[in-house]
Amino acid sequence: MSTTNNEFFKTNVIGHPAGLFVLFFTEMWERFSYYGMRALLVLFLTTAIMNGGWGWSNENALALYGTYTSMVYLTPILGGFIADRYIGYRWAVVIGAIIMAIGTLSMALIEPFYIYSGLTLLIVGNGFFKPNMTSIISHMYKEHPEKKDGAFTIFYMGVNAGAFLGIMLCGYIGEKVGWNWGFGLAGIFMLLGMLQFYFAQNIFGDVGKKPVKAVVSDIKTEVKSEDKLNPFTSLDLIIIVIISVAGLVWILNDPYSKVSGNSLLDFSMGSIDGSNFTIMTALLLLVFLIVSRIMRYTTVVKDRMIAVVIFAFFTIFFWAAFEQAGGSMTIFAKDYTNRALVGNYALMFNIFNTLLTVIPLGIITWVLFKLFQQTFAKYALSNIFLGTSFLIIWGIVIWMLMNEYSKTETEVAASWFGILNSFFIIAFAPLFSKIWESKYNPSGAFKYAWGLILLGIGFGTLAYGANSIIPGETVIKVSMVWLILAYLFHTLGELCLSPVGLSYVSKLVPGRMIAFMFGVWYLAIAIGNKTAGSMGGMIDQITAEYSLTTFFLIFTLIPIGGGVILMVLNPVIKKLMHGVR
Repeated sequence: MSTTNNEFFKTNVIGHPAGLFVLFFTEMWERFSYYGMRALLVLFLTTAIMNGGWGWSNENALALYGTYTSMVYLTPILGGFIADRYIGYRWAVVIGAIIMAIGTLSMALIEPFYIYSGLTLLIVGNGFFKPNMTSIISHMYKEHPEKKDGAFTIFYMGVNAGAFLGIMLCGYIGEKVGWNWGFGLAGIFMLLGMLQFYFAQNIFGDVGKKPVKAVVSDIKTEVKSEDKLNPFTSLDLIIIVIISVAGLVWILNDPYSKVSGNSLLDFSMGSIDGSNFTIMTALLLLVFLIVSRIMRYTTVVKDRMIAVVIFAFFTIFFWAAFEQAGGSMTIFAKDYTNRALVGNYALMFNIFNTLLTVIPLGIITWVLFKLFQQTFAKYALSNIFLGTSFLIIWGIVIWMLMNEYSKTETEVAASWFGILNSFFIIAFAPLFSKIWESKYNPSGAFKYAWGLILLGIGFGTLAYGANSIIPGETVIKVSMVWLILAYLFHTLGELCLSPVGLSYVSKLVPGRMIAFMFGVWYLAIAIGNKTAGSMGGMIDQITAEYSLTTFFLIFTLIPIGGGVILMVLNPVIKKLMHGVR
């Protein structure tokens, strides 16, 4: 056992090493920043100029939103590669955090140059940050695999805590005080998170300091036939370059062409315009590349990778619908949901909101105190930055709650509904964890299927709730209950689907192919996110021609249909997996 891990495991904070909670709070502030900014982006873009926004159409705003959310799933592929080969995990995290802090703070200046450059910096910074936090945990627990599940559970609680607080506070400040203050708050906490990580990083010993070099003893001396080398050919590499360039140009051109009226792809191939031709060519080349590489393997490995591709394909449909949370569902909350509460209803909401905010924040503050007991003497500066961030958070929370209690009428912020996903995850994750460990644990295909079906049911509640809304009118507003139910079913769907994805990539794919298939997986999520923006942008058109109910029915029927197809395919997928569960 390395001295690094010996030192790391000497400390104890509620049953885990203190270093894990350094990562916990770093990730928490990064997610605070990401989800806080994300909660505001579409609202800011679509708000009238007289109210401080840019007055964009929903279609244009969601085109930019889709491009941003898709790109943040593509850059980690490159960021992980750079960290592995050149700079190490820790410097990658620090560099990524600095870039993201600058990006979010620049967005606080509101001007077009700063908004666009800020989003670009967030995409780049996320590429360095996102993959390397989990890599540090994996290496810290390399010699303690039995503790790894618990460590990642703690870590992902930090993810949800950050998302919860970021959406609530940045959303509230942005909508009630000023957009620049909301964006600025996200940037400040990203900076504080980086500083607390930087000044406590010695707690990790040598892990993540330098690029990972292959150790001879870690490499199999005998290569099994199913893990045989399958190097990329020159044709493979050429196709990858073409796909990357074509896909990137298409993703960037979508919002650019809608907003500016110009196009980077101003040509046509017969009756097909340049934009459609470019993305169709890229997708066809991607299918060719995946199929050609899979066909080079033995039957068992080939079958298993086909199973991964099937899951990846349905992943696109899940995220295309799920990511409406930051797009069309936010627009529904802003324009079509009755958020004005008076009298006892306002009081009941304020009491609920107080408990919803103070109890989780109190628990996290208690964890912070436990961390201080273990690390303050050795990492005082890191703890000062962390403590300062919590003092600011508590100050904002107390001000926000007192401000709402002083009113006889309250208007719930449109961004507030976004916190429900994190709240429901925290509430229901233990139950789902018990089910997955019991004899009732379903197959991967059935988990995926139920994830899609529950997602569809969530949109079904919105479709039903929107039935009374007249196209083009925002006077008639519906109860908040429909959005709350939608977020509940969406979260239950996410909890069904989340155990399957990346775990099956690691189980089913041979080591020589795993980096490529992880890339394919993140590409599927990126396509889903971009599709979410494109489809969400049709909300006004579909509502005007048909109804808002029709719009949400699309997101009801497609996921449910996908879930039913997966249930039918379950025997085939189990056969393709050759015994892997």
